[in-house]
Amino acid sequence: MRRFALEKLKNWRNRPDRKPLVFNGARQVGKTWLLKEFGRTEFRNCAYVAFDGNPAMREFFKAGYSDVKRLITGIQADTGVTVMPQDTLIVLDEIQLCPEALTSLKYWQENAPEYAVVAAGSLLGLELQSGTGYPVGKTLSMHLYPMSFGEFLCAIGEEKIWELVCSGDWTMIGPFAIRLKEMLCLYFYVGGMPAAVDAFVKSRNPADARDVQSQILLDYDRDFAKHVPKNHLPRIRALWRSLSKHLAKQDKRFVATEVDGVKQARDLRDSFAWLEGAGLGYRIWNVTKPNIPLASYQNHLFKFFGVDVGLLAAQSGISARAILEGDRVFTEFNGALTEQYVQQELRASCGMSPYFWARPDSQAEIDFLVECEAGIVPIEAKARCNLKAKSLSLFRNRFSPQLAVRTSLADYRKADGLLDLPLYALATLPSEFEK
Repeated sequence: MRRFALEKLKNWRNRPDRKPLVFNGARQVGKTWLLKEFGRTEFRNCAYVAFDGNPAMREFFKAGYSDVKRLITGIQADTGVTVMPQDTLIVLDEIQLCPEALTSLKYWQENAPEYAVVAAGSLLGLELQSGTGYPVGKTLSMHLYPMSFGEFLCAIGEEKIWELVCSGDWTMIGPFAIRLKEMLCLYFYVGGMPAAVDAFVKSRNPADARDVQSQILLDYDRDFAKHVPKNHLPRIRALWRSLSKHLAKQDKRFVATEVDGVKQARDLRDSFAWLEGAGLGYRIWNVTKPNIPLASYQNHLFKFFGVDVGLLAAQSGISARAILEGDRVFTEFNGALTEQYVQQELRASCGMSPYFWARPDSQAEIDFLVECEAGIVPIEAKARCNLKAKSLSLFRNRFSPQLAVRTSLADYRKADGLLDLPLYALATLPSEFEK
């Protein structure tokens, strides 16, 4: 299974200023598999230490985490792997279960930078851990998201068509547009959780992917019960289960009082912090002005999206029949899956953290705003081929952005500062900024 993040890991390995890497991501997005694959293909060997189910290593790090030579001896004893500088990848997995191991990264960086060390964690409970402290300034970080649409295409045997999309040759891409839309429709259902994609690849039956998604959702619910403080558990569950209801609204803005048992927004403050810390949800904040940096202009309004478009489809109860009914999957629940997909691709494929803009009188709204060298770029997500975008026209007339983007099922077109970019090619957006 091809993961594009492998190239980022290779770049990290070759950095002259390499620091230990903290590899984040929600549970079951493929962190462990990818790190083992990285160790297998790019190093002579891999010393893999998992702190879950390994009390001996947890106690070993608690007994002393600043002596790197001692740590190497313990890692060799636990894994049976001879640890060599440059030639061995050291993976400390589920590190949130051992705060002392997390703190040890400081000493790897200061005293043994020649060793390649990666700490991986699901983030479940990581931000809530008390103990020896996070090694601020001593690590680099990378986040792994579910499989992107491009990775999904590669997994189902369509790597060549994805390479064509990435080429930007729209004369060549055009004849494959219908096929790409069909596969995008399938991706909206199967999503990017590796186990769900693998189940579909093996059987070519979307129902098998849905079975896996249902199990993942059940596992997440069990994680809540296991890791969340009991006094926060009911609200976190209520917030998580309200996700599809909020995104099904026309404006998709989150309203706290619509969550069962919640009377005011501050009641959910810790719940949001936990879900976002676990990589299971993302708030997209409203900005009052589309100026740089966007973060300086955000207010209290936001939309709340999930981790994966396929899991959202499962939570929403969208049936496999939607795949067979043309564009229906793109418009279900007021285009909730389409906006989930767009923000997911902006993060995973484009490396962008989007915001949104709305007029105070609610008469106009831009789905997403991103920052790039060209300034602030507004992005309108359309569920079908309808390109009417009153809000985008108003925004362009008022703020005169250098580039504005509509992403939909319509064909590629770029003229007069307006880019129509097909949904299936959203990952190519950064290259458009360079043209």
